[in-house]
Amino acid sequence: MTVQLSKTGKSITMLSFRFTWNSSPRKQRNSDYPQHPIMSSVSESHRFNSITRELEPHAELHVRVVRVLEQLPEEVLQDFLNDHRFRITIDNYTPGQGWTLFMPTPGPIGFGTRCVVLRLKLSHCDEAFAFYVIAHEFAHAFLRNGPWGEITDVEQAADALAATWGFVRP
Repeated sequence: MTVQLSKTGKSITMLSFRFTWNSSPRKQRNSDYPQHPIMSSVSESHRFNSITRELEPHAELHVRVVRVLEQLPEEVLQDFLNDHRFRITIDNYTPGQGWTLFMPTPGPIGFGTRCVVLRLKLSHCDEAFAFYVIAHEFAHAFLRNGPWGEITDVEQAADALAATWGFVRP
């Protein structure tokens, strides 16, 4: 089940429910990638297709996300790849209209929705900054927006974990 939310100003309103059933995930083929010169830097294994599919129309951002994913520890990657609630999507905010976001409904406590929402600005900003922001958001998802060790502030925890992955705040 997917819930669509719309945010305008400070209020959040549920607009609709969309039920989906997918008994066998579609296999991704090399030909499914958009033909864009920057895509040649994407690993031939296409290991991350299941979690980066929504980014494909945005080739530059897609490449940056894949480059960050390629540097994450295997434990983190497996956590993302094996959790049906983990998702990466694009922020589609429109001034004066708000935004729309489809996400799986949260599970039990500690098993909430794990949706990383990225802005298209990350496609063309400074590369080091983009990598840091992407890794920081992945850290939030891995930590389930919680603390990390002794660090109880969730923003500091995400910064610290991203730094251990090699993505220091510029």
